[in-house]
Amino acid sequence: MPDRRTELMDAALAVVAEKGMKGLTHRAVDAAAHLPEGTTSNYYRNRAALVEAVLDRMLELDAALLQDQGPAGPPQDIEELADQLATLMLALAGRHAGLSRARLAISLDRPESVTAGHFRLVGGLEQALAALGVADAPARARDLADYGDGVLLHLLTVRRGERPDAAAIAAAVRRLLA
Repeated sequence: MPDRRTELMDAALAVVAEKGMKGLTHRAVDAAAHLPEGTTSNYYRNRAALVEAVLDRMLELDAALLQDQGPAGPPQDIEELADQLATLMLALAGRHAGLSRARLAISLDRPESVTAGHFRLVGGLEQALAALGVADAPARARDLADYGDGVLLHLLTVRRGERPDAAAIAAAVRRLLA
């Protein structure tokens, strides 16, 4: 059973995913958590504290997601990397869609809050590509991150009713790296 702060922050992320950052209020979090009005403000006295706690929880969940979704080791070839990235995209657009929506809303409102995570992702991709001998690994890593962000955005918005195709995503990754 999560502690009360975790429960509140998970509810806060759900509010952000549904209503954006402007919808993030103490009352909205109380309602989403099915707790009495005033509960959130007892833990987070002002909006700045609430927003900082939401950002911390998002980073915590992102780290856990990468740990859970991440491969046991580095990819052995481009095929394996493409499959890993496609699997991650589907997870982010599927069972972790709420967290992805919240991350997108937060990044639009506070771009500086997602900068470090973006550069960690690009750096990890760059290392994987360099280890696989891909030419111009830094530029290709940025291209992959940009492609992934675009696919995720579309899967959460204009293509939300479609069943995502892991093979098509993996094929696009391979084309980007060809």
